[in-house]
Amino acid sequence: MRSFRMETVIAAAIEACFELSLSVDAHEDSMAASGERAIAGVTTGVMRLGETVTWQARHFGIPFRMTSVITEYERPIRFVDEQQRGPFRRWWHEHTFAELTPGETLMVDTVEFASPLGPLGLLADRAVLDRYMLGLIRKRNVWLKTALEAG
Repeated sequence: MRSFRMETVIAAAIEACFELSLSVDAHEDSMAASGERAIAGVTTGVMRLGETVTWQARHFGIPFRMTSVITEYERPIRFVDEQQRGPFRRWWHEHTFAELTPGETLMVDTVEFASPLGPLGLLADRAVLDRYMLGLIRKRNVWLKTALEAG
C-alpha cells in the first residue's frame, strides 16, 4: 500500500475550507483537466456523512469510474472519503482542518491507495501513481486555496 501526506495553509476560515472540500462542484472545477465529473449519487452541492458520488474521468487516456462514500465526518475538523467501487484495491483519503489563527487554516490530506493486481499493481504504484496522485491532490489544493483566498 502506498501513502502520502500533504499540508496546505489557506488564508480562510476553517468552516469555509471544510465546506468547499466537500463540494462536488468545486471538485469538478479543480479536476477539469481530466474531465472529472459526478455522474451518480450526489452530483452537485456539498456531501455529508454516508453520501456517495460516482466520478467519471479520463486519466492516462483511459476512462475510469469510481464511487466513493463519506465514511467519517466531524464538522469542521475532519472527514474521510473511501472508494466503494472503482479502479483501486484501496483508496482512503482523510481530510483534516486546523485553525492556525482566525481566518487561517491548515488543511492536511492523508491518502492511502493500492492498485489491484498484486506485485504488478505495486510496481505501477511506485513507477507512476505515487507521483501522479500527489500531483492531482496538489492541483486540487492549489485550486481550493485560490478559490478560498479570492473570497
